[in-house]
Amino acid sequence: MTRVTFIGAGSVVFTRQLIADLLRFSELADLHIALFDIDQERLDVAEGTARQVNDRLGARATISATLDRKTALTGADFVINMIQVGGIAATKKDLEIPARYGLRQTIGDTTGVGGVFRALRTFPVLTALTADMREICPGALLLNYTNPMAMNIWWASVVAPDIRAIGLCHSVYWTANDLCELIGVPLEGTHYRAAGVNHQSWLLEFSREGQDLYPLLREKIVSDPELERRVRVEIFRRIGYYPTETSEHSAEYLPWILRSDEQIAHFRVEPLQYIGISEENVGEFDSARSALAEGRELHLEEGAAEYAPQVIHSIVTGQERVIHGNVVNAGLIDNLPAGSVVEVPVTVDADGLHPHAVGALPPQAAALNGPYLAVAALTIEAARTGNPDLIRQAVLMDGNANSSLTPEAIWRMCDELVLAHGDLLPEPLRELVPGSFR
Repeated sequence: MTRVTFIGAGSVVFTRQLIADLLRFSELADLHIALFDIDQERLDVAEGTARQVNDRLGARATISATLDRKTALTGADFVINMIQVGGIAATKKDLEIPARYGLRQTIGDTTGVGGVFRALRTFPVLTALTADMREICPGALLLNYTNPMAMNIWWASVVAPDIRAIGLCHSVYWTANDLCELIGVPLEGTHYRAAGVNHQSWLLEFSREGQDLYPLLREKIVSDPELERRVRVEIFRRIGYYPTETSEHSAEYLPWILRSDEQIAHFRVEPLQYIGISEENVGEFDSARSALAEGRELHLEEGAAEYAPQVIHSIVTGQERVIHGNVVNAGLIDNLPAGSVVEVPVTVDADGLHPHAVGALPPQAAALNGPYLAVAALTIEAARTGNPDLIRQAVLMDGNANSSLTPEAIWRMCDELVLAHGDLLPEPLRELVPGSFR
Protein backbone atom coordinates (compact mmCIF):
# COMPACT_ATOMS: atom_id res chain seq x y z
CA MET A 1 0.00 0.00 0.00
CA THR A 2 1.39 3.40 -1.00
CA ARG A 3 1.89 5.62 2.05
CA VAL A 4 1.75 9.42 1.89
CA THR A 5 2.85 11.33 4.99
CA PHE A 6 1.69 14.91 5.60
CA ILE A 7 4.09 17.01 7.68
CA GLY A 8 2.24 20.03 9.05
CA ALA A 9 -1.16 18.43 8.41
CA GLY A 10 -2.75 21.07 10.62
CA SER A 11 -2.87 23.32 7.55
CA VAL A 12 -6.29 21.79 7.26
CA VAL A 13 -7.72 23.56 4.21
CA PHE A 14 -4.67 22.68 2.12
CA THR A 15 -4.59 19.16 3.57
CA ARG A 16 -8.26 18.76 2.65
CA GLN A 17 -7.68 19.72 -0.97
CA LEU A 18 -4.59 17.58 -1.42
CA ILE A 19 -6.33 14.54 0.03
CA ALA A 20 -9.37 15.13 -2.17
CA ASP A 21 -7.18 15.43 -5.26
CA LEU A 22 -5.29 12.25 -4.30
CA LEU A 23 -8.39 10.17 -3.67
CA ARG A 24 -10.12 11.30 -6.85
CA PHE A 25 -7.57 9.14 -8.68
CA SER A 26 -9.12 5.66 -8.66
CA GLU A 27 -5.65 4.09 -8.59
CA LEU A 28 -4.91 5.90 -5.31
CA ALA A 29 -8.19 5.15 -3.53
CA ASP A 30 -6.54 2.74 -1.08
CA LEU A 31 -3.65 4.96 0.01
CA HIS A 32 -2.39 5.06 3.57
CA ILE A 33 -2.52 8.73 4.54
CA ALA A 34 -0.42 9.48 7.63
CA LEU A 35 -0.99 12.87 9.26
CA PHE A 36 1.55 14.58 11.51
CA ASP A 37 1.38 17.90 13.33
CA ILE A 38 2.79 19.31 16.57
CA ASP A 39 -0.60 20.74 17.60
CA GLN A 40 -3.12 18.17 18.87
CA GLU A 41 -6.19 20.29 18.10
CA ARG A 42 -5.11 20.98 14.55
CA LEU A 43 -4.19 17.32 14.08
CA ASP A 44 -7.64 16.24 15.27
CA VAL A 45 -9.30 18.56 12.73
CA ALA A 46 -6.99 17.28 9.98
CA GLU A 47 -7.87 13.68 10.84
CA GLY A 48 -11.59 14.42 10.89
CA THR A 49 -11.24 16.22 7.56
CA ALA A 50 -9.37 13.31 5.98
CA ARG A 51 -11.96 10.80 7.15
CA GLN A 52 -14.85 12.89 5.84
CA VAL A 53 -13.19 13.35 2.45
CA ASN A 54 -12.43 9.64 2.23
CA ASP A 55 -16.06 8.74 2.99
CA ARG A 56 -17.57 11.34 0.65
CA LEU A 57 -15.42 10.25 -2.28
CA GLY A 58 -16.10 6.56 -1.64
CA ALA A 59 -12.41 5.83 -1.31
CA ARG A 60 -10.78 3.14 0.80
CA ALA A 61 -7.88 5.06 2.30
CA THR A 62 -6.36 4.16 5.63
CA ILE A 63 -6.08 7.28 7.79
CA SER A 64 -3.69 7.62 10.72
CA ALA A 65 -2.71 10.64 12.81
CA THR A 66 0.14 11.11 15.25
CA LEU A 67 2.11 13.75 17.13
CA ASP A 68 5.27 11.66 16.61
CA ARG A 69 7.05 12.50 13.36
CA LYS A 70 9.04 9.27 13.19
CA THR A 71 5.87 7.21 13.53
CA ALA A 72 4.28 9.20 10.71
CA LEU A 73 7.32 8.64 8.49
CA THR A 74 7.50 4.88 9.01
CA GLY A 75 6.96 3.20 5.65
CA ALA A 76 6.44 6.50 3.81
CA ASP A 77 6.78 6.54 0.02
CA PHE A 78 6.00 10.25 -0.27
CA VAL A 79 6.42 13.01 2.31
CA ILE A 80 4.47 16.25 1.79
CA ASN A 81 5.93 19.15 3.76
CA MET A 82 3.73 22.19 4.44
CA ILE A 83 4.87 23.48 7.82
CA GLN A 84 4.85 27.10 8.93
CA VAL A 85 7.35 27.47 11.74
CA GLY A 86 6.19 30.07 14.24
CA GLY A 87 2.71 30.34 12.75
CA ILE A 88 0.84 33.60 12.32
CA ALA A 89 2.68 35.25 15.23
CA ALA A 90 6.04 34.90 13.48
CA THR A 91 4.55 36.03 10.17
CA LYS A 92 3.28 39.24 11.77
CA LYS A 93 6.76 39.94 13.17
CA ASP A 94 8.30 39.47 9.71
CA LEU A 95 5.97 42.11 8.30
CA GLU A 96 5.29 44.55 11.12
CA ILE A 97 8.84 45.04 12.45
CA PRO A 98 10.27 46.01 9.01
CA ALA A 99 7.25 48.27 8.45
CA ARG A 100 8.23 50.29 11.52
CA TYR A 101 11.58 50.96 9.86
CA GLY A 102 9.87 52.09 6.64
CA LEU A 103 10.32 48.82 4.71
CA ARG A 104 7.02 47.77 3.16
CA GLN A 105 6.26 44.18 2.19
CA THR A 106 3.10 42.60 0.82
CA ILE A 107 3.52 38.87 1.55
CA GLY A 108 7.02 38.39 3.00
CA ASP A 109 7.43 34.65 2.39
CA THR A 110 9.83 34.28 -0.56
CA THR A 111 12.81 36.64 -0.59
CA GLY A 112 13.78 39.88 1.13
CA VAL A 113 13.71 40.25 4.89
CA GLY A 114 10.52 38.23 5.36
CA GLY A 115 11.80 35.37 3.24
CA VAL A 116 15.18 35.37 5.00
CA PHE A 117 13.75 35.06 8.49
CA ARG A 118 11.06 32.58 7.47
CA ALA A 119 13.82 30.44 5.95
CA LEU A 120 16.01 30.65 9.04
CA ARG A 121 13.09 29.49 11.20
CA THR A 122 12.36 26.61 8.83
CA PHE A 123 15.89 25.29 8.23
CA PRO A 124 16.31 23.58 11.64
CA VAL A 125 13.02 21.71 11.17
CA LEU A 126 13.97 20.71 7.61
CA THR A 127 17.31 19.45 8.90
CA ALA A 128 15.55 17.29 11.49
CA LEU A 129 12.90 16.09 9.03
CA THR A 130 15.43 14.99 6.41
CA ALA A 131 17.52 13.30 9.11
CA ASP A 132 14.45 11.32 10.16
CA MET A 133 13.75 10.43 6.54
CA ARG A 134 17.33 9.21 6.11
CA GLU A 135 16.84 6.93 9.12
CA ILE A 136 13.27 5.75 8.53
CA CYS A 137 12.28 6.13 4.86
CA PRO A 138 15.42 6.96 2.84
CA GLY A 139 13.77 6.13 -0.47
CA ALA A 140 10.80 8.44 0.03
CA LEU A 141 10.31 11.52 -2.14
CA LEU A 142 10.03 14.84 -0.30
CA LEU A 143 7.38 17.08 -1.86
CA ASN A 144 7.82 20.55 -0.40
CA TYR A 145 5.14 23.24 -0.38
CA THR A 146 6.65 25.36 2.40
CA ASN A 147 7.95 28.82 1.52
CA PRO A 148 10.47 30.24 0.90
CA MET A 149 10.45 27.50 -1.71
CA ALA A 150 13.82 28.07 -3.36
CA MET A 151 15.68 28.53 -0.09
CA ASN A 152 14.10 25.47 1.51
CA ILE A 153 14.89 23.12 -1.36
CA TRP A 154 18.39 24.62 -1.57
CA TRP A 155 18.89 24.01 2.16
CA ALA A 156 17.64 20.43 1.82
CA SER A 157 20.22 19.89 -0.92
CA VAL A 158 22.94 21.09 1.48
CA VAL A 159 22.00 19.07 4.57
CA ALA A 160 20.47 16.04 2.84
CA PRO A 161 21.77 15.64 -0.71
CA ASP A 162 20.87 11.95 -0.52
CA ILE A 163 17.14 12.66 -0.02
CA ARG A 164 15.15 13.14 -3.22
CA ALA A 165 13.24 16.40 -3.05
CA ILE A 166 11.24 18.73 -5.25
CA GLY A 167 9.49 22.00 -4.50
CA LEU A 168 5.93 22.35 -5.77
CA CYS A 169 4.07 25.57 -6.42
CA HIS A 170 0.92 26.21 -8.45
CA SER A 171 1.92 29.66 -9.72
CA VAL A 172 2.94 28.57 -13.23
CA TYR A 173 -0.30 26.69 -13.82
CA TRP A 174 -2.51 29.47 -12.52
CA THR A 175 -0.61 32.11 -14.48
CA ALA A 176 -1.32 30.21 -17.71
CA ASN A 177 -4.92 29.60 -16.66
CA ASP A 178 -5.57 33.26 -15.81
CA LEU A 179 -3.92 34.57 -18.97
CA CYS A 180 -6.03 32.23 -21.08
CA GLU A 181 -9.15 33.61 -19.40
CA LEU A 182 -7.92 37.15 -19.99
CA ILE A 183 -7.42 36.71 -23.72
CA GLY A 184 -10.43 34.42 -24.22
CA VAL A 185 -8.56 31.25 -25.16
CA PRO A 186 -9.30 27.81 -23.64
CA LEU A 187 -6.53 26.48 -21.42
CA GLU A 188 -7.04 23.01 -22.84
CA GLY A 189 -4.71 22.58 -25.78
CA THR A 190 -2.52 25.49 -24.73
CA HIS A 191 1.23 24.87 -24.60
CA TYR A 192 3.13 26.75 -21.93
CA ARG A 193 6.59 26.40 -20.46
CA ALA A 194 8.24 28.54 -17.81
CA ALA A 195 11.68 28.72 -16.22
CA GLY A 196 13.47 30.89 -13.69
CA VAL A 197 13.11 30.92 -9.91
CA ASN A 198 10.02 30.20 -7.84
CA HIS A 199 7.54 33.10 -7.87
CA GLN A 200 9.74 34.80 -10.46
CA SER A 201 9.81 32.37 -13.35
CA TRP A 202 9.21 33.51 -16.88
CA LEU A 203 6.60 32.29 -19.32
CA LEU A 204 9.02 31.46 -22.13
CA GLU A 205 6.49 29.63 -24.32
CA PHE A 206 2.79 30.43 -24.52
CA SER A 207 1.01 29.12 -27.59
CA ARG A 208 -2.01 27.20 -28.85
CA GLU A 209 -2.12 25.06 -31.97
CA GLY A 210 1.18 26.59 -33.07
CA GLN A 211 0.02 30.19 -32.57
CA ASP A 212 2.07 32.39 -30.26
CA LEU A 213 -0.37 33.86 -27.72
CA TYR A 214 1.86 36.73 -26.57
CA PRO A 215 0.63 39.08 -29.35
CA LEU A 216 -2.96 38.53 -28.18
CA LEU A 217 -1.90 39.33 -24.63
CA ARG A 218 -0.18 42.55 -25.71
CA GLU A 219 -3.28 43.60 -27.67
CA LYS A 220 -5.46 42.97 -24.64
CA ILE A 221 -3.21 45.07 -22.41
CA VAL A 222 -3.17 47.98 -24.87
CA SER A 223 -6.97 47.88 -25.09
CA ASP A 224 -7.45 48.10 -21.32
CA PRO A 225 -5.48 50.82 -19.49
CA GLU A 226 -6.42 49.34 -16.13
CA LEU A 227 -4.32 46.29 -16.91
CA GLU A 228 -1.25 48.50 -17.09
CA ARG A 229 -1.73 49.21 -13.39
CA ARG A 230 -0.84 45.62 -12.53
CA VAL A 231 2.68 44.99 -11.28
CA ARG A 232 3.05 41.88 -13.42
CA VAL A 233 2.04 43.76 -16.53
CA GLU A 234 4.67 46.41 -15.74
CA ILE A 235 7.29 43.65 -15.41
CA PHE A 236 6.09 42.14 -18.70
CA ARG A 237 6.37 45.54 -20.45
CA ARG A 238 9.92 46.13 -19.20
CA ILE A 239 11.35 42.60 -19.38
CA GLY A 240 9.39 41.17 -22.32
CA TYR A 241 8.28 37.95 -20.62
CA TYR A 242 5.36 37.45 -18.24
CA PRO A 243 6.31 36.52 -14.64
CA THR A 244 4.60 33.62 -12.95
CA GLU A 245 3.46 34.99 -9.61
CA THR A 246 0.79 37.46 -8.61
CA SER A 247 1.32 41.19 -8.56
CA GLU A 248 0.99 41.11 -4.77
CA HIS A 249 4.00 38.82 -4.52
CA SER A 250 5.96 40.31 -7.40
CA ALA A 251 5.83 43.86 -6.06
CA GLU A 252 8.14 43.08 -3.13
CA TYR A 253 10.80 41.34 -5.24
CA LEU A 254 11.68 44.62 -6.96
CA PRO A 255 13.12 48.04 -6.08
CA TRP A 256 10.54 49.70 -8.34
CA ILE A 257 7.22 49.54 -6.52
CA LEU A 258 7.04 49.67 -2.72
CA ARG A 259 9.55 52.43 -2.09
CA SER A 260 7.09 55.26 -2.81
CA ASP A 261 3.47 56.05 -2.00
CA GLU A 262 2.93 57.14 -5.60
CA GLN A 263 4.00 53.78 -7.02
CA ILE A 264 1.95 51.90 -4.44
CA ALA A 265 -1.14 53.88 -5.35
CA HIS A 266 -0.56 53.59 -9.09
CA PHE A 267 -0.11 49.82 -9.00
CA ARG A 268 -2.84 49.30 -6.37
CA VAL A 269 -0.57 47.36 -4.03
CA GLU A 270 -1.53 46.69 -0.40
CA PRO A 271 1.41 46.60 2.03
CA LEU A 272 1.08 44.06 4.86
CA GLN A 273 -1.55 42.20 2.85
CA TYR A 274 -0.44 38.80 4.13
CA ILE A 275 -1.48 39.62 7.68
CA GLY A 276 -5.09 39.72 6.55
CA ILE A 277 -4.64 36.55 4.50
CA SER A 278 -3.11 34.78 7.51
CA GLU A 279 -6.00 35.85 9.73
CA GLU A 280 -8.43 34.52 7.10
CA ASN A 281 -6.57 31.20 7.20
CA VAL A 282 -7.07 31.03 10.96
CA GLY A 283 -10.75 31.74 10.38
CA GLU A 284 -10.94 28.90 7.85
CA PHE A 285 -9.49 26.53 10.43
CA ASP A 286 -12.09 27.61 12.95
CA SER A 287 -14.84 27.09 10.36
CA ALA A 288 -13.58 23.60 9.54
CA ARG A 289 -13.42 22.67 13.21
CA SER A 290 -17.00 23.86 13.72
CA ALA A 291 -18.28 22.06 10.63
CA LEU A 292 -16.78 18.77 11.75
CA ALA A 293 -18.15 19.17 15.27
CA GLU A 294 -21.63 19.83 13.85
CA GLY A 295 -21.48 17.04 11.26
CA ARG A 296 -21.63 19.43 8.31
CA GLU A 297 -19.93 18.76 4.98
CA LEU A 298 -16.71 20.63 4.23
CA HIS A 299 -16.31 22.48 0.95
CA LEU A 300 -14.31 20.57 -1.66
CA GLU A 301 -12.97 22.35 -4.72
CA GLU A 302 -13.05 20.60 -8.06
CA GLY A 303 -9.87 20.30 -10.10
CA ALA A 304 -7.51 22.30 -7.89
CA ALA A 305 -4.59 21.24 -10.12
CA GLU A 306 -2.10 20.86 -7.28
CA TYR A 307 1.07 19.10 -8.35
CA ALA A 308 1.71 16.71 -5.43
CA PRO A 309 -1.24 14.40 -6.26
CA GLN A 310 -0.20 14.41 -9.92
CA VAL A 311 3.40 13.53 -9.04
CA ILE A 312 2.30 10.69 -6.77
CA HIS A 313 -0.14 9.36 -9.37
CA SER A 314 2.47 9.43 -12.15
CA ILE A 315 5.10 7.63 -10.09
CA VAL A 316 2.64 5.01 -8.80
CA THR A 317 0.90 4.33 -12.12
CA GLY A 318 3.58 5.25 -14.65
CA GLN A 319 1.33 7.79 -16.38
CA GLU A 320 3.71 10.38 -17.80
CA ARG A 321 2.96 14.04 -17.30
CA VAL A 322 4.88 17.32 -17.27
CA ILE A 323 4.67 19.71 -14.32
CA HIS A 324 6.82 22.65 -13.20
CA GLY A 325 9.02 22.02 -10.19
CA ASN A 326 11.80 23.52 -8.09
CA VAL A 327 15.03 21.55 -8.19
CA VAL A 328 18.77 22.07 -7.90
CA ASN A 329 20.29 23.75 -10.95
CA ALA A 330 22.48 20.95 -12.24
CA GLY A 331 22.92 22.07 -15.85
CA LEU A 332 19.28 23.15 -16.19
CA ILE A 333 19.56 26.94 -16.64
CA ASP A 334 22.93 28.02 -18.01
CA ASN A 335 22.92 31.64 -16.86
CA LEU A 336 21.75 31.10 -13.28
CA PRO A 337 24.20 29.84 -10.63
CA ALA A 338 24.96 26.12 -10.53
CA GLY A 339 23.74 24.59 -7.27
CA SER A 340 21.01 27.18 -6.77
CA VAL A 341 17.38 26.11 -6.96
CA VAL A 342 15.47 26.88 -10.14
CA GLU A 343 11.97 26.29 -11.44
CA VAL A 344 11.78 24.33 -14.69
CA PRO A 345 9.49 21.86 -16.46
CA VAL A 346 9.80 18.35 -15.03
CA THR A 347 8.62 15.11 -16.60
CA VAL A 348 7.25 12.66 -14.03
CA ASP A 349 6.83 8.93 -14.69
CA ALA A 350 7.32 5.57 -12.99
CA ASP A 351 11.06 6.20 -12.85
CA GLY A 352 10.63 9.46 -10.93
CA LEU A 353 11.49 13.06 -11.77
CA HIS A 354 13.25 14.22 -14.93
CA PRO A 355 13.91 17.99 -14.94
CA HIS A 356 14.24 19.65 -18.35
CA ALA A 357 17.38 21.53 -19.30
CA VAL A 358 16.17 24.83 -20.77
CA GLY A 359 19.52 26.40 -21.68
CA ALA A 360 19.95 30.12 -21.05
CA LEU A 361 17.16 32.42 -19.98
CA PRO A 362 16.76 35.71 -21.83
CA PRO A 363 19.56 37.80 -20.29
CA GLN A 364 17.25 40.45 -18.89
CA ALA A 365 15.16 37.77 -17.18
CA ALA A 366 18.23 36.13 -15.66
CA ALA A 367 19.43 39.55 -14.51
CA LEU A 368 16.20 40.18 -12.60
CA ASN A 369 16.49 36.72 -10.99
CA GLY A 370 20.01 37.62 -9.83
CA PRO A 371 19.22 39.62 -6.66
CA TYR A 372 16.64 37.02 -5.59
CA LEU A 373 19.27 34.26 -5.81
CA ALA A 374 21.89 36.44 -4.10
CA VAL A 375 19.58 36.82 -1.09
CA ALA A 376 18.98 33.07 -1.07
CA ALA A 377 22.68 32.19 -1.41
CA LEU A 378 23.70 34.40 1.50
CA THR A 379 20.88 33.04 3.68
CA ILE A 380 22.00 29.48 2.96
CA GLU A 381 25.58 30.43 3.77
CA ALA A 382 24.52 32.14 7.01
CA ALA A 383 22.84 28.96 8.19
CA ARG A 384 25.63 26.71 6.93
CA THR A 385 28.45 28.65 8.60
CA GLY A 386 26.63 30.19 11.57
CA ASN A 387 27.83 33.64 10.52
CA PRO A 388 25.20 36.23 11.63
CA ASP A 389 26.75 38.97 9.47
CA LEU A 390 25.50 37.09 6.42
CA ILE A 391 21.87 37.51 7.49
CA ARG A 392 22.22 41.29 7.30
CA GLN A 393 24.17 41.07 4.06
CA ALA A 394 21.43 38.87 2.57
CA VAL A 395 18.81 41.51 3.34
CA LEU A 396 21.15 44.22 2.02
CA MET A 397 21.14 42.50 -1.40
CA ASP A 398 17.34 42.67 -1.65
CA GLY A 399 16.14 45.39 -4.03
CA ASN A 400 13.09 46.29 -1.99
CA ALA A 401 15.17 46.63 1.19
CA ASN A 402 18.14 48.53 -0.24
CA SER A 403 15.90 50.95 -2.13
CA SER A 404 13.96 51.75 1.04
CA LEU A 405 16.45 51.63 3.94
CA THR A 406 20.03 52.59 4.70
CA PRO A 407 22.48 49.79 5.52
CA GLU A 408 22.54 50.98 9.14
CA ALA A 409 18.76 50.67 9.35
CA ILE A 410 18.91 47.19 7.80
CA TRP A 411 21.36 46.07 10.49
CA ARG A 412 19.18 47.47 13.29
CA MET A 413 16.04 45.94 11.78
CA CYS A 414 17.69 42.52 11.54
CA ASP A 415 18.84 42.77 15.15
CA GLU A 416 15.27 43.43 16.24
CA LEU A 417 13.98 40.48 14.20
CA VAL A 418 16.65 38.21 15.70
CA LEU A 419 15.47 39.17 19.18
CA ALA A 420 11.81 38.78 18.19
CA HIS A 421 12.20 35.26 16.76
CA GLY A 422 14.56 34.08 19.49
CA ASP A 423 14.80 30.32 19.88
CA LEU A 424 13.16 29.63 16.52
CA LEU A 425 16.42 30.66 14.82
CA PRO A 426 19.55 28.50 14.66
CA GLU A 427 21.53 29.18 17.85
CA PRO A 428 24.68 30.62 16.16
CA LEU A 429 22.56 33.19 14.29
CA ARG A 430 20.99 34.78 17.38
CA GLU A 431 23.94 37.16 17.79
CA LEU A 432 23.30 40.89 17.41
CA VAL A 433 25.64 42.57 14.92
CA PRO A 434 26.71 46.24 15.06
CA GLY A 435 26.03 48.18 11.89
CA SER A 436 29.46 49.75 11.81
CA PHE A 437 33.09 48.73 12.44
CA ARG A 438 33.67 47.38 15.94
